[in-house]
Amino acid sequence: MTDPSLLILASLADGDKHGYAMMEDIHRFAGVRLGPGTLYGAITRLEQHNCIAPVGSHDRRQPYRITAVGKRYLQEQLAQLNQVVRTGLRRLRET
Repeated sequence: MTDPSLLILASLADGDKHGYAMMEDIHRFAGVRLGPGTLYGAITRLEQHNCIAPVGSHDRRQPYRITAVGKRYLQEQLAQLNQVVRTGLRRLRET
């Protein structure tokens, strides 16, 4: 899974994070390094679709949180990916 939006939502499902913390978390759990342009482009799109929201901060770094809309979207996408994984693994066992 390398879709930046899903990776960001999965990262935020564990708690609020700013961009660099998301990048490091995503690298740890998915083995994927998102560049700043990719990360912040996806953050902007997710925010426009109300999937994430900024959290107030006194720091220069802007943390984000996943919204209810984002949680539903992430659950739907993961369910679809799970179906693909189950089907692929079943088909591999059949060959």
